Amino acid sequence: MDWPLIVIASAISCVGILQIYSATHGTQWEDAWWKQIIFVAGGLLLMWIMTAIDYHSLMGQVPALYILSVVLLVGIFLVGKQAFGSRRWMPLPGGFHFQVSEFFKLVLILLVARYLTELRSERPDASELLKLGGLVGLPMLLVMRQPDLGTSLTYVPILAAGVFLAGLPMRYAVTIVLVTVLLLPFGWFVLKDYQKARLVSFLDPERDPRGSGYQMIQSKIAVGSGGIWGKGVTRGSQTQLRFLPVPHTDFIFSAFAEEHGFVGVVAVLALYFVLLMQIVQNAQTAPDRAGMYICMGICCLLLFHMLVNVGMVVGRMPVTGIPLPLMSSGGSSTLTTFMMLGLVNNVRLRRFVN
Repeated sequence: MDWPLIVIASAISCVGILQIYSATHGTQWEDAWWKQIIFVAGGLLLMWIMTAIDYHSLMGQVPALYILSVVLLVGIFLVGKQAFGSRRWMPLPGGFHFQVSEFFKLVLILLVARYLTELRSERPDASELLKLGGLVGLPMLLVMRQPDLGTSLTYVPILAAGVFLAGLPMRYAVTIVLVTVLLLPFGWFVLKDYQKARLVSFLDPERDPRGSGYQMIQSKIAVGSGGIWGKGVTRGSQTQLRFLPVPHTDFIFSAFAEEHGFVGVVAVLALYFVLLMQIVQNAQTAPDRAGMYICMGICCLLLFHMLVNVGMVVGRMPVTGIPLPLMSSGGSSTLTTFMMLGLVNNVRLRRFVN
């Protein structure tokens, strides 16, 4: 087992639980911290299960898992729970809900690894890239329709990491970039009104300081007010006086920066860096290309989450609903992250199997 990976992930989770407790102290979400403890404990159990099942066996079930996931994504439009203007959660017995789009990331990681491993040529050609793009694009469109633009965009780094490592020809890479740039203006007409407002407020938050720009302005104030050492647990003014919106989910890093300062931020980012390097090391020592694709897909996905979330709270990225792995409150995100780390351990253990 990769014990440094497990210890670092557990340490980040403990920091997250402490910050969730502080951010929700005296609010209607003040029970979120102990729920997060349950999610972390469940995540560690799922990580052990994902480690025990050979990832080659999991890759063999990819077609069935993919079809089941797509069916569930379609079913959300019929029976899914609606909250905050989106329909993302599938109801379960006992009053629980899970976010299908989060768990689909695991299926997508296995799908990309299997598809690229089974290629007959050394490098993917145009037709193979189109097929893989279609397989990834279908669930992306379904998730965007929920609407959940942030989660749908997290599928892109998994695909990008896979095709890049598979040896994407430079001419294809340049073509993809050019087509993406040309299509970006047309994407404006596909966005919902609130998504357009977020983009506008990202460019000029002061244009609507009490509306679409409120979250970003308050987040930057919270980060800046933390100074070098921070204000201490449950002592952040922006967080405790409820100026900072949803400080235990999307903006948990803002609350953490306010209460633990620059030193605390550097320490947590260092933990994330070591976590990513552990995953890269496991990719380098993977027993086959499939294991390498799995580890690097997970690494790029977690890195994308971190860059977007941290960039968002300091005003360098538009406001999106992308959580910070292992720190943000949320069952589906926490369980999925631990399951992905279980896949990394899975690949590591198979180095010793002939």
